Amino acid sequence: MSMFENDNYRWRETYFVQFDKKKRPTLEQVQKRLTIMGDQCELATARADEDGRFESLTIIAHEDFAALDISYIEGDEVLEQGEQFAAELTGSECECEVEEAKKLALLEKYDGRFDVLHFEQVTESGEREDPDEMLDPSSLLLVLDILVDMTDGVAVDPQCGTLM
Repeated sequence: MSMFENDNYRWRETYFVQFDKKKRPTLEQVQKRLTIMGDQCELATARADEDGRFESLTIIAHEDFAALDISYIEGDEVLEQGEQFAAELTGSECECEVEEAKKLALLEKYDGRFDVLHFEQVTESGEREDPDEMLDPSSLLLVLDILVDMTDGVAVDPQCGTLM
């Protein structure tokens, strides 16, 4: 089940982790790495392909008032979008650091991607019961770091046009 189907969560943003599809991890590998998050998250609706490779996973991070839907895609669409990201980011007016320039060059070659959809927990009224409770990006950032590390990939924030 996607978090889009859950009225207690509202979509906030989408991030991408682009990588060489040959480095696609198994679902078991991803779940094992996510144990670092401990009891602060709940893994749900995990799916793998017939070879055990990661397909999709939902993470509910109660303490962060957040949830993540992660899904895998590959192919021409990913290559085209990687080229588009690289062109947009290269065309920006800021000077790229050497490390960022390397990541940009890789984006054009990557044919695998995790789509990481970030959701905010809300009440039935669409707002929080306690206004002091805020969406915390900690679980999102940790998951992005784990996925990048596992795949030697590059995380992209397309809304801001930045590499992470």
